[in-house]
Amino acid sequence: MEKEPLFEITYDITSVEEFGSSFEALMQGKLEIPKEGFRVNIGVKGVVSGPEFEGTTTGVDYAYVRADGRMQLDVKVTITTVNGKNISFAADGVATPQQDGSLLIAENVTLFSSHPEYAHLNTLQIWGLGTSAQNKVDLKFYAAT
Repeated sequence: MEKEPLFEITYDITSVEEFGSSFEALMQGKLEIPKEGFRVNIGVKGVVSGPEFEGTTTGVDYAYVRADGRMQLDVKVTITTVNGKNISFAADGVATPQQDGSLLIAENVTLFSSHPEYAHLNTLQIWGLGTSAQNKVDLKFYAAT
């Protein structure tokens, strides 16, 4: 029996802040990763859906691409629920390039909110799995236990 996700997020990539090389060229395989790696801040905006809450998201993935191609993720996002409450979303993880140019994503997530209806999320260990392709990111999030 497959576990149901707590929530899902679909992001659009809204901005890319580069630090010396083209992220687009890197993702298209037209740029070799520099020996020191590659930093990029990826702005995202999206929609959250699921049984725990629904709403919108906005934030940044402060990504570092290592010389071996592994992308280390450091995601900071604000989820705003449909009833106007904010939930802080923080994740670290990895994105692995695939043969078709997409990325396979795995994240370790923590949520935080002082709003009574969402405070129970603070203690959950959450894992996110998904993909990214063509300026879209699709992720599903599951309670680890």
